[in-house]
Amino acid sequence: MKALEKLTLFYDGACPLCQAEILFLSRRNQAGLLDFVDINSERFDSAKIGVSCEQALAAMYGQYDNGVLIQGVTVFSEAYRRADLPFLAWIFSRNALQSIWQLAYRFFAKNRHAISRILGPTALRLVKATASKSAS
Repeated sequence: MKALEKLTLFYDGACPLCQAEILFLSRRNQAGLLDFVDINSERFDSAKIGVSCEQALAAMYGQYDNGVLIQGVTVFSEAYRRADLPFLAWIFSRNALQSIWQLAYRFFAKNRHAISRILGPTALRLVKATASKSAS
């Protein structure tokens, strides 16, 4: 099996659901194969990456250590592979489901802040509560 290359995920740190997903993935990142960059932070260099903040808000982007940029549902399947979540990686890599995942993410991206106002606080509490139970 080929070794996995490190992947940087670009996310919206102002979105509570996005924060919950990143917190969940960061806790699963025992192999150190994931890095996370908030597109609202000084770490996000759109000129260096080749993606504007607006583009990053409209679609999910990731970048391998070798500089190759990936976009869309592929980012999720690759992130889940690196977080040792094989079932989620498998689900997000199914060709038959790609159009559904793309539509769902496009809807989410356009409405992320409204959706996050409703679901985000609960998602963050659940992720934090799960982490504190596993730390005990």
